[in-house]
Order: sequence, then C-alpha cells, then structure tokens
Amino acid sequence: MNTKILAAVALLSVQAGIAQQKKNHVLIHPGDTEKDIIAKAANIVPSPRQLRWQQLELTTFFHFGVNTFTDREWGNGKEDPQLFNPTALDAAQWVKTVKAAGFKQVIITAKHHDGFCLWPTNTTSHSVKSSPWKQGRGDVVKEVAEACKKYKVGFGVYLSPWDRNAASYGTDAYNDFFVEQLTELLTQYGPVDEVWFDGANGEGPNGKKQVYDFNRYYGVIRKLQPAATIAIMGPDVRWVGTESGKGREMEWSVVPADENMLQKIADESQQEVAFAPAGDKTAQDLGSREKISTAKGLVWYPAETDVSIRPGWFYHAKEDDKVKSPRRLVDIYFSSVGYNSVLLLNIPPDKRGLLADPDVNSLEGFRQLIQQTFDRNLAKGATISAQNGVNTKALLDGKYNTYFTTRSNDTTTSIELTLPAAITCNILSLQENITVGQRIEKFSAEYFDGAQWKPFTAGTTVGYKRLLRFDAITTKKIRLKILSSRLNPALSELGLYKLAQ
Repeated sequence: MNTKILAAVALLSVQAGIAQQKKNHVLIHPGDTEKDIIAKAANIVPSPRQLRWQQLELTTFFHFGVNTFTDREWGNGKEDPQLFNPTALDAAQWVKTVKAAGFKQVIITAKHHDGFCLWPTNTTSHSVKSSPWKQGRGDVVKEVAEACKKYKVGFGVYLSPWDRNAASYGTDAYNDFFVEQLTELLTQYGPVDEVWFDGANGEGPNGKKQVYDFNRYYGVIRKLQPAATIAIMGPDVRWVGTESGKGREMEWSVVPADENMLQKIADESQQEVAFAPAGDKTAQDLGSREKISTAKGLVWYPAETDVSIRPGWFYHAKEDDKVKSPRRLVDIYFSSVGYNSVLLLNIPPDKRGLLADPDVNSLEGFRQLIQQTFDRNLAKGATISAQNGVNTKALLDGKYNTYFTTRSNDTTTSIELTLPAAITCNILSLQENITVGQRIEKFSAEYFDGAQWKPFTAGTTVGYKRLLRFDAITTKKIRLKILSSRLNPALSELGLYKLAQ
C-alpha cells in the first residue's frame, strides 16, 4: 500500500471516529481514566447553532432606549416614555454601517433594566407606544429586524430579566410577564439568531429581587426559535469575564460542567441540552487537563467578549472624543477573535437615532486596517512537509472544512513551510476545525534565518481562531511544532500576515 493510500486511510479513520460523536456534552464516569477523559474532551464539538455563532467572529450590540435621552447608563424604571423621541431614527444606517465594517450580526437592547420596551408590547404601557415618536406607532425592534433582513445580517435581541418598572418583579407572576415579552419578540419579527441575557438581578418597585425561571425561558426560545443561540446567562455561549475587550490567551471551549449542567446531561441519549449556567466561568484557566481531570462532565461552552466602542454603553455626547480608535479596535480584534472568542462590540445610536460620526469613522478605519492586513496570506505558494502529516495541502486551501491531521495516534508533529521567496511577516494565524473538536494544547513556531532555526512565537490553545503578533521576521522557511494535542490535531488553516501600518 503506497504512502498516499495510507494517508487517505488515516484521514478516513479519523473522520469515521468523528462521525460517531457529535454531542456538545459528555458525562465522565467514576471509572474513566485520564486517557478516557482526554479522549472524551477531544471529541466534544459545538452544536450547529454554536458553530454558526463562532464563525460570525464579529457581532454588534446596539444599546438604545430611554437612557439615551436621560444621558444615563442605568435607568430607574420611573422615566417618562415621553422622553423617548429620536428625530431621525434610521436602523438601516446602523446595520449598513456595521456590515460594511465586517460585522455579521447585531443585537438590539429591546428592553434594558429600566423596563422601557422598544417595541409596542401588550405587557406594559412603558414602551414606545406611549412615546411621541411616530405618534406612538413606532417599533424600533421591527425596524432593526427589517434592516437586518435587507442587508443579510444576523438579528438578535437583548431582553433584560431585571425590570425596575414592572410591578410584578420579585413575584412568581413576573416570570409569566417575562415569558410573554419573550414570546412577542420571538414570534413577531422573523428569524431571531441570538437571544442575549445578562445576569443583573436588582430590586424591583416592591424592593424585592426576582428568582428568574431561566429553564422556562430557554424552553420558550428552543420551541419558537430553535436556531437561536442563547448567550451569557444561557446554555450556548458564556461571558468571557471582563468588558475590556480582552479574553484569555488560553481559551478552552470545552469546560467542566457545573452541577446544574450535570443534572441536564445525565441522560446521555440527548443530543443537546439547555442548562442555566451556575458558578464562576471567569477564571483564567477553565479547561486545561488539570481542570477537566476532576470533572464529572464536560460541555462545549465558548466565550463571547463584549466591549463598548465608547466608555459607556449608551450614547453620551460628552464621550464623542473618547471613541476607541481604529488601532485600538484592531488590538481588541486580536485579543477577542484572536483568542478563540467572538467579539460583541457595542455601538450606541445617539438621540437622533443614528450612529454618530466618530463611531462610524472609527469603524471604517478598523475595517480598512483589517482588510489591508489579512487580504493576502503570505504563506500561499509554500511547499509543506510533515513527516507524520496527512492532508498538508488543507492548511493553505482557504477551506475551513478541510484539515491537516496526523497518522495513527500521533499527538505531536512538526510542519515545515518552504516559501518560493522570502517574506516579511509579524502575524501567525491558526485555526482548528472545531467540528472535529478543540485539541491543540501547546505549540511553538520557528523561522530559519539562513543559518539556524530561531523561535518567534508560541502558544497554548488554538480553537476556532488564534492570532499571534510578534516582532517582524524575514525568512523563506517557517516551522510550526504542535507539542501537545488531545488525540490527533485537526488544523484547518495556517496564515502568515503583516500588520498594516
């Protein structure tokens, strides 16, 4: 049997193993060895909705509401709806602007903690129907949804569980009230791609806090919008832990299941489950071998990194000169998307109902820098060799679903690229095919300076995307070493780039 046939058999063998395991969760049994646990972790994969979400990379928050007009960050629920009166609201401008900047999905704050609803809900008069905007006949949520449909951008809704206006908040009746609001949003505006809950839980008008029935909320979403990801206080996506725009350099999407998750995944016949997250998910190390070795179950639970383009989340004119620069947004891109996360960037519309010029200009500059940096993979045209490698050509074919792996049970490898001419680069991009699993635990990279191999960067996890910046090097030869992997690595893409000036 020749080498090509052996390679094909090896790849098919790996793929056959993948086909047998498609769950995004697994139980760990008392008798499982460390080897068993590592194998289980290596074969956990995202659900279809989680995969679609991860591949978005860039998503946008629109914080807009009565706070925009009171110049506050958090309202108290006592605001007069008459205050809400944008003079030139244009949701198409919002969506068109962010799409041009490379963002693929938006989330509108349909209701913030003040309880003011941006759609004419039947649940309360504390909404746009009581405002002078369009004589009370306006619907911000509808306009955003229609703009998303027009420009082919994903549409999501934020609905704050904390409601400082609702009289029933703090009682069992509030959960019925909240489900009614949620149902309206999920049935009146077409496909909803993401539902975003935060964990805020303060007092309502009666001075009491609410016990949120998240499991009930999840059931409603799964029934009415089964393709929607449920984020942050939800089963599909977790919060990265800060609002700085910086995630973890070692970001595992496979993490130990907490007790509430374990209750839901006890029946291993389920393909996927919806659980209310519990416990701290903000530690620096969530999924290393040390962490998963004592776990009772594992789940695919990826991170979202949220940050605002301004110091605040709602628009304030005094912050017009404090908008993050294009260069700062590029830094955030590297420390969010480049750390195996999805970026959720908030761009708040102003009192007119438009994205302000400083924000628009910064987004345009960001897009130009990203395009100029990543428009051409400098590794293209390289000859690739790997002694124990299978399908090396997949690394440079630009197709996410193809991938490089190793023969037999090899968990380490050395991949050498020889370029037709010398290049100068300062960015390494790596992507794992996460439909196989997240597997790489440690890697390093070297370049040949004409006399010897020299290290230029290194890392731990890769995941969907890992971007590393380093001091510029000029070379014709690059060597990537995968030093540790959970089963065979499945590396989809490798890129070398130079940061635009």
